Amino acid sequence: MKKIELEIVALSHSITQTHSYAVVLGEVNGLRRLPIVIGGFEAQAIAVALEKMNPSRPLTHDLMKNFMNAFIIDLQEIIICDLQEGIFYSKLVCVSEHDTVEIDSRTSDALALAVRFGCPIYTYDNILESAGILMEDSTGKKKIVKEAVASESTGSEDLKTLTLEELNTLLNDVLEQEDYIRAIAIRDEINSRRKR
Repeated sequence: MKKIELEIVALSHSITQTHSYAVVLGEVNGLRRLPIVIGGFEAQAIAVALEKMNPSRPLTHDLMKNFMNAFIIDLQEIIICDLQEGIFYSKLVCVSEHDTVEIDSRTSDALALAVRFGCPIYTYDNILESAGILMEDSTGKKKIVKEAVASESTGSEDLKTLTLEELNTLLNDVLEQEDYIRAIAIRDEINSRRKR
């Protein structure tokens, strides 16, 4: 299966859902986006690395990188390799002098390590097709940390009562506001209807 390279294009916090964050991966040289919900600690770990901050003591992912460097192990790439029941599965492809090993990882941890090692992030087309969102316009600008502001109209309505056309319009609106947490719920509702 052909791998598709991704890059981190945004890290969003949703004010409509407490402690909910989304890391948004964008297809390199493409318009598809893959939003992934992550926890607050993982969002902080990714943001610290993206902003090239140097904490006074190593964070967990910094410790992991130091450990790997001490034993001359390089993180060659990460692959978001599966999606089951809304949960993304990833693997770290680690290379030493004598071996290449694939290690199972939570996607948020894999992304935090990828930023620290500067290694590529990949996924497969079937994952982008089922969980990705197609952007109409790509500016190419990276937004490191941005607070998403949800409009009043997107926070309370029941998605099941909307038509497919209304869902697509709503999806475009929340994407413009960069509320990727809400976009994930709308995308999932659209995909569930298409499978019927």
